[in-house]
Amino acid sequence: MTNFTQVSYFTFGAYFDIGFFKYLLFTIIICFYALIICANVLLIVVICKNRSLHEPMYLFLCSLFVNELYGSTGLFPFLLVQILSDIHTIYAPFCFLQIYCVYTYGTVQFINLAIMSYDRYLAICYPLQYNTRMTYNKVAKLIALTWLFPLIEVAVTIFLSSSLQKCGNILNAVYCDNYSVVKLACSDTRVINIYGLFITGLVVFCPLIVILYTYMRILKVCYSGSKQTRQKAVSTCTPQLASLINFFFGSFFEIIQSRFNMSSVPIMLRIILSLYFLTYPPIFNPLMFGLQTSKIRRLCKSIIFGKM
Repeated sequence: MTNFTQVSYFTFGAYFDIGFFKYLLFTIIICFYALIICANVLLIVVICKNRSLHEPMYLFLCSLFVNELYGSTGLFPFLLVQILSDIHTIYAPFCFLQIYCVYTYGTVQFINLAIMSYDRYLAICYPLQYNTRMTYNKVAKLIALTWLFPLIEVAVTIFLSSSLQKCGNILNAVYCDNYSVVKLACSDTRVINIYGLFITGLVVFCPLIVILYTYMRILKVCYSGSKQTRQKAVSTCTPQLASLINFFFGSFFEIIQSRFNMSSVPIMLRIILSLYFLTYPPIFNPLMFGLQTSKIRRLCKSIIFGKM
């Protein structure tokens, strides 16, 4: 048996030689990463600089954009190095650091989207009581919960998986994920499996229940309310619903493919879909919220074009 102290590095088995095209792929990915940084940083600056955007909805959006920068940075620099490298390995501590970044990103995203749907539920269903129910103190506590819980929960996951004895070091993936590491274990994995199932249920299904409940209530108000209420609901909820569907699709496939045998799916499709929830939401969300939210769109134009 081999324990973790003797497994000093992991090898990625999902990479294959694409010859000269690796330079084209490197260029495409670095442009994509640059676009993610520019789009998210622009919207963070717009929200932070303008006092008119210091409202709960925009503060939750700012938390979302910060998380997308964090998650992208946990993946893209590593991915760029691996594309150009001929030996696809990573030192074990860096592998667990990447797992920590990726998993906290996913957990923060789920909780943040659930809190945003709760915020829209209060704004549309209880407009007269919104300011008393969604105070700045409550906003600060919700954002703190959004970040603190994942940071602690994923730290426990990393501790459990790094303590397992390993019988190999080849990961069938293009980046480090916890389940691939756990599958290498030759010691008892019952504790981490039970903990993983519990946390997956808590992180995925609890936010999903909140989201479904709040949007059902919002739809009920829309159907029974005035035309103005319906227009307000559509304008504020459409970007959030699109963001939810986009992220849940990517996360659902990642959970499914990490738990079940997907060898019948072409390898390129598996790689693209495994990267989906880490690559598409960070560029999709800034564009969606930036284009659909009139306040943000107007202030972005003023910054980019230098107009008052």
